[in-house]
Formats: sequence, structure tokens, C-alpha cells
Amino acid sequence: MKLRVSVVQYHLHTINSFAEFAAQCEHYIKTAEEFGAEFVLFPEFFTTQLLSIGNGQGQSLTINDLPSFTNQYRELFIKFAKETNMHIIAGTHVLEKDGKLYNTAHLFYPDGRVGEQAKLHITPTEVNEWNMAAGDSFQIFETEKGKIALLTCYDIEFPEIVRMAKAKGADVIFCPSCTDDRHGFHRVRYTSHARAIENQVYVVLTGTVGALPTVDFMRANFGQAVIITPNDIPFPPKGLLVEGEINNDMVVTADLDLELLYEVRERGSVTTWRDRRTDLYTDWN
Repeated sequence: MKLRVSVVQYHLHTINSFAEFAAQCEHYIKTAEEFGAEFVLFPEFFTTQLLSIGNGQGQSLTINDLPSFTNQYRELFIKFAKETNMHIIAGTHVLEKDGKLYNTAHLFYPDGRVGEQAKLHITPTEVNEWNMAAGDSFQIFETEKGKIALLTCYDIEFPEIVRMAKAKGADVIFCPSCTDDRHGFHRVRYTSHARAIENQVYVVLTGTVGALPTVDFMRANFGQAVIITPNDIPFPPKGLLVEGEINNDMVVTADLDLELLYEVRERGSVTTWRDRRTDLYTDWN
């Protein structure tokens, strides 16, 4: 079984209205639709672009204002998913629950359902500057093309959670990300390769590009869309199915062949998932 995935390098720039945000999102959605994509991934924190709208009095909005756009955000992407019959992982959006802020990945199904997965590991900046709270539960999402997981940026740097995702049946890890420099970018990128090799899964990763000069902690972005494979004979030698041009505004698309994953798990040059030494260390079974 194959699934076609489009991955968005979302270009952040100052806007004046939600309508401008919606139009930009529609552009990427229509691009993915033209390529026949069944799944689309947007990056982490791409909705912070809405903060650049300001309050109409020359002052910028803050992260605490972002949850006020939740209904519009959800309605927009529910509409897109229904119209295109695609599964849309619409990056992350900040939700407010019981007085706490959660950086939450959203999966919009073609039938109008919406899945949510709060980020589980929170960076020092998210805690100290934005007062973000960590999610306290993890789930796998069932789709017409199998099971997937949504792990956001810093989450992919923790091998335990990806082990859990694979143990629960996920073949594809969608990882919306947002990094402001080369150090953070390569941390996420290198660990994504490690997770793909360790668990013999696909990792679909993307980040924000461009800049929001009026939004604190979103002034610098360093990003690239990529689909990462295990490093074995049926796949490209470097484990790169497709990748975008760093920091460009673009969409990349490729087909993920799930049968190849099943093949290498059984008969690969290495069988990392099967060869775990659970007699020596605690692991998910």
C-alpha cells in the first residue's frame, strides 16, 4: 500500500487579516491537491503568523492571544479536508485549556473529524517565554492508509516515544517542526534519521521558513521539508525520499510505500526492530 504525501515549507511573513492567512493556506492545499496528495503536513507554530495581524492599535498580539483564533483555524481546515478528501496535519496551533497553553498538533480527516495531539516534550523557550504546558497523553491515529503518529519537533529527539508509536502500530511519524537556527534544525533532522533507522518507519518532517519581525521568538526560522526512510536496500542510500530547498517557500511530494517497510523489517540488511534486546533493557513490546 502506498500513500502520497505533500510537505509544506510554510513561508512566514507579516499579514493584516485572517483572510490573508486562509488564502496562503489554500495555496498550499491546492498545490498538494494538484499533485494528488492524500496527506499534507504543515509545520509547527505556523499559525503564529496570525499574531502579526496586531490589535489594530499598532501593537503586536502575544502568544496568549493565539487561542482566540482556534475556531477560525479549525473551521478553515475542516473545510479544506472535506473539499479535497485529504488528511491534513495542519501543523500545530496553540490551545488554551484550564488556564494552560498547549502546543497542539491537529489532524483533519476528510469526513470532518479532528484529532489532536499536544506536544509532549516542551523546550526551555516554550516554558520560560510562552508558559507552555506539556501534553500528558499519547495516541496513535487510524487512517484509511494505516496508523500514524503526530510528534512535534522536540518530541522526535526522545527515542522512547517513537518506540511507543511503533509498538502501537504506527508506520509513519509526522513531525511538524519550527527551528530558528542551524543548531536546532540539525538536532531535529539528525534525530529524525535515527528514529527512522531504529524503528524502521517513515518520518515526515517540515519546518517554518521566512520571518515574523513583529512576533517575539518567531523572527528567525531555518527549515526544510523532508521525507526520511530507513537506510536499507529498497530505499535511497542516504534515507532521503525527497527534500526541499532549505528556507525556500515550497511544497515537496512523494509516495510512501508501506510494503517496503514490512519487507525490511522481515528481510532487511538489518532488522533493528526485531533485534531489540528486551531481555537486557526495558522497551515497548
